[in-house]
Amino acid sequence: MNEDVYKTIEGRSDALYTEKRSKFIAIALPVRTHEEIKSHIDAFQKQYYDARHVCYAYMLGPDRKDFRANDNGEPSGTAGKPILGQILSNELTDILIVVVRYFGGIKLGTSGLIVAYKASAAEAIAAAVIIEKTVDKEVTFLFEYPFMNSVMRIVKEEEPEILSQSYDMDCRMTLRIRSSLMPRLCARLEKVETLRFEDTEE
Repeated sequence: MNEDVYKTIEGRSDALYTEKRSKFIAIALPVRTHEEIKSHIDAFQKQYYDARHVCYAYMLGPDRKDFRANDNGEPSGTAGKPILGQILSNELTDILIVVVRYFGGIKLGTSGLIVAYKASAAEAIAAAVIIEKTVDKEVTFLFEYPFMNSVMRIVKEEEPEILSQSYDMDCRMTLRIRSSLMPRLCARLEKVETLRFEDTEE
């Protein structure tokens, strides 16, 4: 797998799993930020206020280092971890999976819970459209107006996305391109007279 490509889901997907009369409602959502995750979880806790448990796991970022699993009152490691396990085994990121459990009166035991949460998460992923996205980087630079044509020629050939451009005393432009293509783009821009890169936070 290329290090500048990652997999996520295109949109929301839902699945329903039942085990010994316990009902598991699984919802997978694409997310980008902790704020989004928090608002989704708050919304589901309100929506399913009468459910016994609202468990979840998420993974954020192309390097897949930002993740969390929450058992929400189920025995430790029986809910959030199996959900997270499905995110990991499908190599997904920028995803939140929430599994809501309505208790059916029959205890499932820890192994039964692990199987049920794992299966619920797996079904929500199976119902989702998995897409590949590229890891992109941005670069901002300034240059003098007479060199606009040189810059635009590079932009046309390298095909980055133009995020912003302004033409004051100095021309300023912000571009976004797949990270593996960034070094070549910068190397070409560096050769343009008067052009200087603005220090952007990496």
